[in-house]
Amino acid sequence: MGDRRSIFIGKKPLHAYVRAVVMAMEEGDRELQLVARGATIGRAVDVAEICRRRNGIIAQGLPEEVVIGNISCTSEIFKQDDNRDRTVSVLTIELDGVGELPLEEE
Repeated sequence: MGDRRSIFIGKKPLHAYVRAVVMAMEEGDRELQLVARGATIGRAVDVAEICRRRNGIIAQGLPEEVVIGNISCTSEIFKQDDNRDRTVSVLTIELDGVGELPLEEE
């Protein structure tokens, strides 16, 4: 299996990340992964669920089915300015687009 295109989840509104998933799948990347750290993990779960359910106007541009694949939870250690280590949780959610994209209306 090839490398998946990663979409890093931050503090932008949900629809910005849903749109990023739609755009990636329109460009032919049907295997994606959402990557979130720390406080943005909940937002990544919401984005995955919106895409899976194809909920909302933006998500209607997704393929017929979006499948949530492997979900992995790890942690990373970052050095802070005062040389202390800080551990941050990292969640990765794989999304697979299956089927045809909807036809664009003219």
